[in-house]
Amino acid sequence: MQTSKMRRKVAPAAADGDSSEKFDQLLLSSSICNNEDLGPFVRKAFASGKPETLMHHLRHFARSKESEIEEVCKAHYQDFIMAVDDLRSLLSDVDSLKSSLYNSNIQLQSVAGPLLSSLDAFVEARNISKNVSLALESVRKCVKLADLCSRANFHLSNNNFYMALKCVDSIEGEFIDKTPSSTLRRMLEKQIPEIRSYIERKINKEFGDWLVEIRIVSRNLGQLAIGQASSARQREEELRVKQRQAEEQSRLSLRDCVYALEEEDDEDELGDQGKDGYNNGGSGGLGFDLTPLYKADHIHQTLGLEDRFRQYYFENRKLQLTSDFQVSSMTPFLESHQTFFAQIAGFFIVEDRVFRTSGGLISKMDVENLWETAVSKMCSVLEDQFSRMQTANHLLLIKDYVSLLGVTLRRYGYPVDPLLDVLSKHRDKYHELLLSDCRKQIGEVLAADKFEQMLMKKEYEYSMNVLSFQLQTSDITPAFPFVAPFSSTVPDCCRIVRSFIEDSVSFMSYGGQLEFYDVVKKYLDRLLNEVLDGALLKLINTSVHGVSQAMQVAANMAVLERACDFFFRHAAQLSGIPLRMAERGRRQFPLNNARDAAEEMLSGLLKAKVDGFMTLIENVNWMADEPPLSGNEFVNEVIIYLETLVSTAQQILPAMVLKRVLQDVLSHISEKIVGTLLGDSVKRFNVNAVMGLDVDIRLLESFADNQASLLSEADAAQLKTALSEARQLINLLLSNNPENFLNPVIRERSYNALDYRKVVTISEKLRDPSDRLFGTFGGRGLKQNPKKKSLDALIKRLKDVS
Repeated sequence: MQTSKMRRKVAPAAADGDSSEKFDQLLLSSSICNNEDLGPFVRKAFASGKPETLMHHLRHFARSKESEIEEVCKAHYQDFIMAVDDLRSLLSDVDSLKSSLYNSNIQLQSVAGPLLSSLDAFVEARNISKNVSLALESVRKCVKLADLCSRANFHLSNNNFYMALKCVDSIEGEFIDKTPSSTLRRMLEKQIPEIRSYIERKINKEFGDWLVEIRIVSRNLGQLAIGQASSARQREEELRVKQRQAEEQSRLSLRDCVYALEEEDDEDELGDQGKDGYNNGGSGGLGFDLTPLYKADHIHQTLGLEDRFRQYYFENRKLQLTSDFQVSSMTPFLESHQTFFAQIAGFFIVEDRVFRTSGGLISKMDVENLWETAVSKMCSVLEDQFSRMQTANHLLLIKDYVSLLGVTLRRYGYPVDPLLDVLSKHRDKYHELLLSDCRKQIGEVLAADKFEQMLMKKEYEYSMNVLSFQLQTSDITPAFPFVAPFSSTVPDCCRIVRSFIEDSVSFMSYGGQLEFYDVVKKYLDRLLNEVLDGALLKLINTSVHGVSQAMQVAANMAVLERACDFFFRHAAQLSGIPLRMAERGRRQFPLNNARDAAEEMLSGLLKAKVDGFMTLIENVNWMADEPPLSGNEFVNEVIIYLETLVSTAQQILPAMVLKRVLQDVLSHISEKIVGTLLGDSVKRFNVNAVMGLDVDIRLLESFADNQASLLSEADAAQLKTALSEARQLINLLLSNNPENFLNPVIRERSYNALDYRKVVTISEKLRDPSDRLFGTFGGRGLKQNPKKKSLDALIKRLKDVS
C-alpha cells in the first residue's frame, strides 16, 4: 500500500512546455473524457510529423488516470475488505446451492427431455402446417388465375372480346403481382399486351369489314328511303286527285255525291326503330346493323383508345363519302344518278343513326361538316350535269329524284335548300327544252294531219279523246261509232299540252316554291301563243289547199278554244289553287292568230269559189226589157253552193264560226255586185236590170233568214247586214226620191253603207230612156221628169262634194 502511495507521490507532474502544447493536451483530455473521436488529433499529429508528442500526451493522460484509480481504491479499501469477508461467508452457501442446483438440473433434464422432444415435433409440425397453408393459398390463387386465363381464352375463341378484356384486366389488377410463380408472372406479363394487341387487330378487322359492307347497305338503304318518300308523294297525289274530283263535282253542283277521305297508315319510316332507341344488332326494320361499330367503339373504350378510334372512324367515313362523290364518266348520269344520290342519302341516314345512338362516337359538328361538303359537291355535280343536258325529260327525272332526296333527308334534319335552289335556277332551261320538245311533237302531229273528222268506235276512245279534255258540248254520251267534228290533231295536241302542263307542274312541285301557278301559266301561255299558235299558222299557210281542209282546220280551232279553257283549269288544279282564281286571271283566247287565219283562209277559199260563180254575172242583160222573176243565174248558183256548204259545215263548224264565215262571204258577194256595177264591164244598165239585182239580193237575204234554224234570229239578221251595201244601193236606185240621199238623217238611217263616190259613178250609168223612174223625152216625160230631176240633182250635188 505504501509502495503504491509512494508511487503516486513520485508521479511526475505535467511536463512543462509552451502554452500551445498545454492547450493541445487539454483538448485531448477533454475529448477522451467526453468519449469523442480522436481521429482528428491523430491526423493532425501525423500531418505535422510529431506523433511522439501525441504519444506523450496520451501517456501523460494514462498516468493521470492511474493516480485517480489509486485514490478511488484507497478511498474504498475498507469496504472492499468487508465485502471480501462477506463473500467468503457466502461461499459455503454457494457450494450447497450449487449442489442443489445441479441435482435440480439433473431432475429437470430428466423431466423436460420428453417435453423438449414433443416441443421440437410441435414446432416442426407447425412449420409444415404453415408451409402447407402457404402452398394451398398459392394453389388457390393459381387455380383462380388459371380459371380466369381459361375464361379469357374461351371468350377470345368466341370473339367475345369485351369479356376477354375484363378477364385480362382482372388478372392484371388482382393476380399478376400476387402470383407466387415467377415463371407464370413473366408469362402473363408477356401475354397480356399481346392479347390486347390481338383484340385490337381483330376488332379493327371486323370494323373494316363493316365499313366495306355499310357502303353497299347505304346504297340500298338510300334507295329504300327515297322509294318510301316516292310512295308517300304518290299517296299524296292520289289524295289531291280525289280532292280535285270532289271540287269539280261540287263546282258542277252534283250534291248527291258524298266523299270521305280515307286515312291510311303510313309505312314505318326508315328511322323509326332507331330514332329514340338503341339498336344493338340485327337488321330490324332499318336494313342495316350498327352492332360491329358499337362493338368496336366499346372495345376501344375498354382499351383506353376511345379518342383514337373515333378519329379513325371519322377519317374513314370521310374518305368513303369522298369516294361516293365520284361520278363515272363511262356511264351516263341519267343512268347513274339514282345510285349516286341514293348512296349519299344512305350515308347520312347511317350517320344520323350513329350520331343519335353511339354516345358521342361522332359529334354534331362533324356530321354538319360532312353534310356541307356533300351538299356543295351535289350542287356542283347538278350544275355540271344540268348544263350538259339537252332533253327536258332527263332534267325532270333527275329533278324528281333530287326533290325526293331532299324530302328524305329533311326528315332527318339535314338542310336541303341549296339543292332546291339549284333546281329552281334551271327552271327556265327546263321549260325551254320542254317547249322545244313540244314544238317538235306538235310539228309532227300537224304534219300527219289528214284533215278528216275523227271516228270513234268505242266509248273508251270517246273518253280518251273527248271527255279527258272536256271537249264535249253535251253531257249525253253519243251513240257509237261517233264522228267527232274535229280531226285527230286536236286530241293529239291536247295530249301534248296536257303533258307539258303536268311536266311543268311536276318540275315546279316540291322545289321549295309553294305558289308556282303564275310560273306554270307563263310557260303555258308561251306554249300556246308561240308554239301551238305558230305551228297552226304555219299549217294554215302551207298545207291547207281546199275548202274541206280549211273548214276542218276552222272546226279544230273552235274545239281548241274549249280545250284552252281546260288547259288553264288543269294547270290551276295541279298547282293547287282554286279555279275561281285561275278564271279570274284568264286572258283572251291564246290561239287568236291561228283561229283568225283559219277563218280567213276558209273565207278566202269560199270567196274564190263564189267568185267562180260570180263570173256568171257577165251574162246578165243590163238593158233587159223585163226584170227576171227568179233572179239571175249567178245568184242561183251561189245560193245552191252556199246551201250545200252550210249543210256540210253545220256538222263540224260551231254556229258562231259559221256565222262569221257566211257573213264574210255574203259581204264579199255584196261587194262583187257593187263592184260589177262600178266596173268598166258595165257601161250602162236600166231599171229592169236593177230590179233583177233586187231579186238576187232578196234571194240572198232569204238564204240568210233561213239560217235562223242554225243561228239565232239576231245572228240571222246580222247575216243580212253583210248585204247592206248592195241592198242600200239597189234601194237608192229604185227609190222615188233618190235626192233623199243628201239628207244626213235619212242617209245615216238608210244608206250608211254607201260611198257617195260609188253612188255618183253607178248612178251616171243608169240612162235607160224607157226607165219608169226617170222617164223619156216622149209622152211619158212629164211623169218621170221629177224623178229624173231628183237623180240628176243628186249626181250634181255629189260631184260638187267630190
